[in-house]
Amino acid sequence: MTRRVLIVEDDPDIARLVGLQLAELDCESRIVGDGVTALAEAEAGRWDLVILDVMLPRLDGLQVCRRLRAAESHTPILMLTAKSSELDRVLGLELGADDYLTKPFSMLELAARVKGVFRRAEQLAAAKVAAAAPASSRIEIDGLSIDVDRHEARVAGKPVELTAKEFELLVYFARSPGRVFTRAQLLDQVWGYSHSGYEHTVNSHINRLRNKIERDPANPDFIQTVWGVGYKFAERRA
Repeated sequence: MTRRVLIVEDDPDIARLVGLQLAELDCESRIVGDGVTALAEAEAGRWDLVILDVMLPRLDGLQVCRRLRAAESHTPILMLTAKSSELDRVLGLELGADDYLTKPFSMLELAARVKGVFRRAEQLAAAKVAAAAPASSRIEIDGLSIDVDRHEARVAGKPVELTAKEFELLVYFARSPGRVFTRAQLLDQVWGYSHSGYEHTVNSHINRLRNKIERDPANPDFIQTVWGVGYKFAERRA
């Protein structure tokens, strides 16, 4: 199945190389060079992936990402950031980007990341189908309520604002209470790729998730650390 990818990159050489690599993956791509046009294209069409540079004319990539997620767009976003800009990478993930690549990057790494995003999207679609039955669409645990179909989470009845990736991570944990996951397993299953050196992405998302759902993030009730192994979700249920 041919997938449609929106490439948002103002460097024509990089954009062309990315387009050629995507063609090797049987993807149909469109290139735009500024943030305003990118936002309009992303909102107007159906895309399987947006490859989004941070540094763009008219509207930067972080703003594009923020506005897409505010519009409840769940199209996967792969951000391209400068090697030295850790802040951009962190902000991109907090705003809902699914993954990022730092420049300069190899086409092989790009291909691996794109495949990972597509694989994760397929897994998520399958999970939504499996969760379609009313009995499996809600999860209730000690004051934490998760409505998978509505993409909503509440703590003690109060709504919690989660990014798309934070919500996916929470659902993945909550559906397997008591099971211990390594960072590599979470990276593979939630982000859709296994890549050594990116486990810090898992750590940062879990820290932000704890700050949003735990009564005391330093002593979490829900997402618990298993020292030397990884994390698990509490087994207690309401």
